[in-house]
Amino acid sequence: MKYFLLFICLLPAGFVIGQSKLPVTKATSKKVAINDGGFLDKNAWSLSPKMRPDVYTADRTRATKWVTFYTDIDSIRVKVKPGTRYNFVILLNGKDSCYTQIASAIPPVNKQNGGVTKNDTIPFKLTAYSAIAVKAVMNDTDTLNLHFDLSSFDFHLTKDAILKKTKLLPNHADVLAGKAKPNFNEMSKVLKLQMGTAVWHNQEILPTNITSTGMDGRFGWNLFEGKLVEVDYDNNRIIIHNTKPKGLKNYERSKIGFMRSFPYAIGMFEIGRKKYTGNFSMDTGSDQSAILDSAWAAKNDFPTNLKVIKSSTISDPRGVKYDMKIVEAPLFRLNGFPVTNVSTLILSNKNPLGFEINYLGNGLLKRFNMIIDFKNDYLYLKPNKLST
Repeated sequence: MKYFLLFICLLPAGFVIGQSKLPVTKATSKKVAINDGGFLDKNAWSLSPKMRPDVYTADRTRATKWVTFYTDIDSIRVKVKPGTRYNFVILLNGKDSCYTQIASAIPPVNKQNGGVTKNDTIPFKLTAYSAIAVKAVMNDTDTLNLHFDLSSFDFHLTKDAILKKTKLLPNHADVLAGKAKPNFNEMSKVLKLQMGTAVWHNQEILPTNITSTGMDGRFGWNLFEGKLVEVDYDNNRIIIHNTKPKGLKNYERSKIGFMRSFPYAIGMFEIGRKKYTGNFSMDTGSDQSAILDSAWAAKNDFPTNLKVIKSSTISDPRGVKYDMKIVEAPLFRLNGFPVTNVSTLILSNKNPLGFEINYLGNGLLKRFNMIIDFKNDYLYLKPNKLST
């Protein structure tokens, strides 16, 4: 124990603040399972002695919850509250100290502004595939086309865009010359990334294999934690607010929830005399209208006799393929607003996310101007020019 306490003095002050003495957990394997608020992932974490600290961001929730790390021989259970961080050490094979931090996905109040200034505006174009396409400028030189995806996180670029449109790889020249293979795990951070008037500094970029058609990458909702994001299809702009904007008379409000950090709204099908209510992740990166989880459809006895439009296969942002059939649902309601004759994809295989969730694609969501309040967790909607 004295060995670890000596090393604590060498850590950054931010790592030990609030904890004068770090707990120690033991392990003989780098693999760690994590139970995050009741969701167990057996392959969630790999120990890294080089990271000081290695930060695990807990799934987003405003409720207090427990997060448990399970090594092959030990465990540690931590109570996570919004805005908090908890530090500990995992001793690997009796010699390697893995400094670990569990952080709430909701930052402290005074840090929620991030890299976004007040009321920034980001112009966009709606593509033929219903993607919210934004021009991003990296390091004042490289221009990229990204789309805003409410069912995604952080900044992602396709590997092709990384190779052809950036210089983020440490051996970029050798890779282009065919003298080396690209290592996308060692990309440099972006010193400056600008979209409209919004600017991020020292930003990490993650590689991806798939994005909306014609796009170089995507950016997710968590970049605007603690903000209100207005998606205005009438004027083709995203506005980032610090406080609730005025003039919401024609908007209808509903509560949004979070499941494994994915924001979702509550929607309802009306078919015949029956109503089918479910949770719908807002997938603005998809050109589909509605996608139903196979387990949800079975559990709720969703009608199997609806008109079949076609059978198809699609891929999600992780490249996972889904076999499905597309049917026509007569009526769907979101925030009370009706949408008729909704093309609805019903998945035939199990949701790879490991939990039950449906999806609303931008084929439907683009019909509404939206304000997504990530400060108080509300969704405001009103029909726009695309609703007719």
